[in-house]
Amino acid sequence: MNLALKDIRHSFGRFVLTTFGISLLLMLVMGMGGIYRGLVEEATLLVDRVGADLWVVQKGTRGPFAEISRLPRNVEDRVLAVPGVVSANSFISHTIQREYRDKPLRVTIQGLSWPTDRGLWLPIVAGRALGQAHFEMIADKSSGLALGDHVPLGKDTYAVVGLTGQMSSSSGDPMAFMTLTDAQAVQFDLVGDAVRTERAARVNRLQAIDLGRSQPQLEDRAAGVSSAIPALGTSMVSAVLVDIAPGYDPVKVAARIASWPDVSVYSHEGQRNLLLGGMVDKARRQLGLFRVLLIIVSGIIMALILYTLTLDKLHDIAMLKLLGARNLVILALILQQALLLGGLGYCLAYYLGRWIFPYFPRRVVIMQEDLVSLAFIVLAISVAASLLGIAKALRVQPNEVLA
Repeated sequence: MNLALKDIRHSFGRFVLTTFGISLLLMLVMGMGGIYRGLVEEATLLVDRVGADLWVVQKGTRGPFAEISRLPRNVEDRVLAVPGVVSANSFISHTIQREYRDKPLRVTIQGLSWPTDRGLWLPIVAGRALGQAHFEMIADKSSGLALGDHVPLGKDTYAVVGLTGQMSSSSGDPMAFMTLTDAQAVQFDLVGDAVRTERAARVNRLQAIDLGRSQPQLEDRAAGVSSAIPALGTSMVSAVLVDIAPGYDPVKVAARIASWPDVSVYSHEGQRNLLLGGMVDKARRQLGLFRVLLIIVSGIIMALILYTLTLDKLHDIAMLKLLGARNLVILALILQQALLLGGLGYCLAYYLGRWIFPYFPRRVVIMQEDLVSLAFIVLAISVAASLLGIAKALRVQPNEVLA
């Protein structure tokens, strides 16, 4: 006869409610760990997917995901001339928030170096990769966009030709991919009045100097488009992604590029560590602290629950001792109930989490090793929480049954 199961059947409703409450606590612990893992995965997702050997960014900056990085696009040609470089692709990244169909649309736009990069490496779940140099985009399905949607951005409209799965930025915003030229057009788009004001200001600055007064024909050039004025330089990109040819030492190639006065160079692992040690570091530590606090709270609540259940059974425990039951029997009664509470609560937390976590706004990634470590933590909590009840039960005297 198992006394723990007998006692549970005697107060089945209370045991079920207690187990459900503990399962909700453990689900929060599980979810906090999953949010932590999801934060890390989202922060490093694009770096891992791109898989570039080197990231060339603006001098003194930490890359496009940590801060603003601006490079002339011709840096790509300079990098290609370095021995050992097999490919170099310009990269641009920026976040926009617009209105689309009377709803806010917030996406992180990534510019792909067309035509060498059409987005074939993306996890496309519907549609296709980019097929032309302009007016097409690939969006993550979490953005709410659908295949065939035409999204107005700036002065142009972009057709959604592909959908990706689980491609979000470190801030949790869904990603959208278009050609580098289109991404720049969206990023540097200005309203007509701003363009006209800037062109008029150029003409005024030209007229204020001797060159403008001696060569008035330059006014037509100053009032034209920016790309037609050589002095204004080439378009800017966020970074240049470099792949090293087999047989070359990436460290030596990186050192050669880093010797240039206008760029900084990071390896794939270096860029990844900058992301984890910079923009997501405080969030990681805060989530870790909350997880530890939840585990402590869960242990305290389980201890109080088991102590209360023991107090309710003091008369029965005294009767068992009066009948000659050994302390080992009493200890097994409380410990088995604690293990059942922890085990059933853990299993229920797992299945509740699998049902609820997909509805969270940020990604929740449950790793197998986290589940195993949490199972051992729950086991330790169950045993530790039962000690308070066991200590109280062992102090009960058989004659208390007459009280």
